[in-house]
Amino acid sequence: MPTSGSRSGAARHSRGAAECERDLRAELGPDADAIVDFGAGRRAQYSGDASNYRVVPAGVVTPRTAEEVVRAVRVCHRHGVRLVPRGGGTSVAGNAIGEGVVLDLSRHMDRILELDPEKGVARVEPGVVLDDLRAAAAPHGLTFGPDPSTHSRCTIGGMIGNDACGSHSVAWGRTSDNVVELDVVLADGTRMTVGQHTAQEIDAIVAGGGERGRVFAGLRSLVDRHLADIRLELARFPRQVSGYPLHRLLPENRFDLAKALVGTEGTCAVVVAATVRLVRVPPHRCLTVAGFPDAVAAARAAPALLRAHPLAVEGMDASLVEAARRKSTQNLDAVERLPQGKSWLYIETGGDTPEAAEAAARSLVDRFVEDPANAAVVPEPSAQRQLWRIREDGAGLATRLPDGGEAWPGWEDAAVPPENLADYLEGFEELMRRRGRRGVVFGHFGDGCLHVRIDFPLASPGGEEEFRGFMKEACELVVRHGGSFSGEHGDGRARGEFLPLMYSATIIEAFAEFKAVFDPEDRLNPGVVVRPRPVDADLRVRPRRGLDITPVFSYENDGGDMAAALRRCVGVGKCRSHHPTGVMCPSYQVTRDEKDSTRGRARVLGEMLSGGVIEDGWRSAEVRDALDLCLSCKGCSHDCPTQVDMATYKSEFLHHHYRRRLRPASHYSMGWLPLWARLARPFAGLVNRVTGSPAAGLLKRLGGIAPERSIPEFAPESFSAWFRKRTPAPGAGERGTVLLWADSFGNAFNPGPLRAATEVLEDIGFRVVLPPGTQCCGLTWVTTGQLDVARAVQRRTLKALAPLLDGVDAVVGVEPSCTAALRTDLPDLLHEHPAAQRLAGMTRTFAEAVHELAPDWSPPELPVRTLRQTHCHQHAVMGDTADARLLARMGVDDTRLDSGCCGLAGNFGFEKGHYEVSAAAGERMLLPAVRAAEEGVRVLADGFSCHTQIRQGAQRHALHLAELVREAQRGTTEAMEATEPS
Repeated sequence: MPTSGSRSGAARHSRGAAECERDLRAELGPDADAIVDFGAGRRAQYSGDASNYRVVPAGVVTPRTAEEVVRAVRVCHRHGVRLVPRGGGTSVAGNAIGEGVVLDLSRHMDRILELDPEKGVARVEPGVVLDDLRAAAAPHGLTFGPDPSTHSRCTIGGMIGNDACGSHSVAWGRTSDNVVELDVVLADGTRMTVGQHTAQEIDAIVAGGGERGRVFAGLRSLVDRHLADIRLELARFPRQVSGYPLHRLLPENRFDLAKALVGTEGTCAVVVAATVRLVRVPPHRCLTVAGFPDAVAAARAAPALLRAHPLAVEGMDASLVEAARRKSTQNLDAVERLPQGKSWLYIETGGDTPEAAEAAARSLVDRFVEDPANAAVVPEPSAQRQLWRIREDGAGLATRLPDGGEAWPGWEDAAVPPENLADYLEGFEELMRRRGRRGVVFGHFGDGCLHVRIDFPLASPGGEEEFRGFMKEACELVVRHGGSFSGEHGDGRARGEFLPLMYSATIIEAFAEFKAVFDPEDRLNPGVVVRPRPVDADLRVRPRRGLDITPVFSYENDGGDMAAALRRCVGVGKCRSHHPTGVMCPSYQVTRDEKDSTRGRARVLGEMLSGGVIEDGWRSAEVRDALDLCLSCKGCSHDCPTQVDMATYKSEFLHHHYRRRLRPASHYSMGWLPLWARLARPFAGLVNRVTGSPAAGLLKRLGGIAPERSIPEFAPESFSAWFRKRTPAPGAGERGTVLLWADSFGNAFNPGPLRAATEVLEDIGFRVVLPPGTQCCGLTWVTTGQLDVARAVQRRTLKALAPLLDGVDAVVGVEPSCTAALRTDLPDLLHEHPAAQRLAGMTRTFAEAVHELAPDWSPPELPVRTLRQTHCHQHAVMGDTADARLLARMGVDDTRLDSGCCGLAGNFGFEKGHYEVSAAAGERMLLPAVRAAEEGVRVLADGFSCHTQIRQGAQRHALHLAELVREAQRGTTEAMEATEPS
């Protein structure tokens, strides 16, 4: 078989792919363009999953129905083109990629067809995301038991392919334990439904002939010939996932063909529907965290805990906790809950009441934890969620070691019988020491299954040989401890080659016979499990022709290497979460297209930098199109476990892409908005009359502005003009001096927040000063990729501000996007200037400044209700802890909207062609919530973009936090004046 790098093989493949594409479009009807894509950009997006591997497919099909799957499979079979079924693409074994056609079943085939709470079953399409199924089952007190950490984006079809397990498998088993029936399509397009089958049913099926009869006859013959070997070698312990689960076909298991196809990694059939078992869950849960001196000690304690029948027994070590601590200050509260130790077990118990769940936890501690004093019982659901988040983000957090080094999957899911785990872990640590490797250990200790990310030197010369040698030794080690290379996620490209170390030649042959019964021509996901590709073939991190660039941004955390920064995206796919708890990724939430996910964009950019399928370098239209719907919200820089920063990568790309070329009109109109606003200020009244007249349509067309948007009006008086005329409050300066950042948006269009901040800070006792002249953070030039101009603007700003920093206590930003730019973009672009870091370190939000500089100040009470939208840049860079603290001290009944980005995102929502996505992002949660808010509820939105989206989309006025504090102060002052004697 020629490799993907073979020129002659590529040519033959290209001819077959072109004919296949032509017939796919013909077979799938007049709107096939919506679901068939063989373009370079699409192929790049699907060239990887969450593994170490890269294979560029011939094309991608995203079928909408089972019938379209059948037609697509038949066309590919006719042309001899290989097929790879794919769910969420979060596999770490490399079994969701291939050089033929990728069938992405996640985008459209996502319906829950039936849910029967009485029978405790659900029938679903393969693209149903696990969390969606769990949400539908929850009102009935049910759930789907297997729950991998990717539950917010993994699909049921993908879980079936890999036999996914998750944290609660000690209670509810693997996916294969919870599958009742499968509706599948074979490699030639034959469709059949399979489940458990009696001997009489099999006789009838075989007698009926046809393709179904042939399959059942072949399987029965296989089992009859290999009966003893299957019983001897398979199903030795609960997490033995490697290979094919042929034991499910044994007579004592009622020839359960549905379960036998679970874990076959898309190599035998394409699942188009599944009937799954739902389990009843305890209404309440309690989490116990026990600390241990090291991971081996934790592993040794795990088997005894199983006697208490807990819901979960999970383990993690100090390296993972440290990674969580480094990633975000918002994880600190959870970290502080951990007892002393360098390794921890999470033990979950359940009960009909909170008291019963907690009592079960305390009983477990008393009976099975050697040192009860070093165990914390956590009954509060919110604290449990915080702690679980560290464990669930493990696959992403573990990709960066404490010193910033890169760590990789590969030896990711090995499992041994739980009673052997401690000895195996000792042997594994010795292997790591001997080979000079480091890694982060976590996983399902109660099931004897470990996840490890290891610092394989894949990007270095000789890295492939080191990777291969380590993997072989690790496989030999796990076999010595009676284990399985894979305890979930399958073998794929990562471990398939070494299956003969684990199984006899007879069982290996039985695996090959099993696949051949379903797929005699080896068309479905070849190179996986049966006749597997070498473990070091198709590695995505290997020396290839790279784009010779000198990046503008520093990429300081990645050694100044943009390619290394892009390698942060290991494909865990949190950007594809259907129910995100943060900001990432707004456009994907609207389109549900891989192209618009952070991961999809990172794949396309990576292919461009490495000289892969994207051949046009910085001039690539495919990359430009992939980045077009990126809002530059910075959400991924915080919410992605590996802190991929697509906003920065987009700015870098746009800078090089349009260098010395004509740019889109919006780059000149909105990218240069601070300058235009300053020039237009003397004519504000005239400008407002023009932008409010029919002539606005022409202006919007010339400026590349969406016709649906209203152009913001200039304020009657700019903030800077008001500031010069005002009289400072008595006592201003007693506490010190702050420099207020008068951002361009606030100064020209919405000066209210700046005025309020000035008055509040002066009332507290600060002298407020402004920068000399008109300064700008450069953000609009950054987001449009005009980085030479941005650097010039920022250098001018730094020159003006640097002499003032010795005389002020802080630089206070009112507009979150500009505050974030001063904290991140400016020092990143001007990394050669020491004053840039100093300015960044002194920059505070309004709430941060109040909290840090006036800790003894008591804010006035304001017993009102608020609905608060946190700006996406504030969420990503500064956080809103100080805001929440200030509101709580004021006695405000505050509700923080977990709605993600408002959808406007600076210039994005104003640009022509973006309105539909911008509005849809706002309509996901923010705008309906604002419309539904009662009249007396104050809507808080500090960002100019959020404020504008709310005003234009929900016709409500939003306040800045400073305006709310000023309202409270004025109310207090008026009350005091009313009670003073005349």
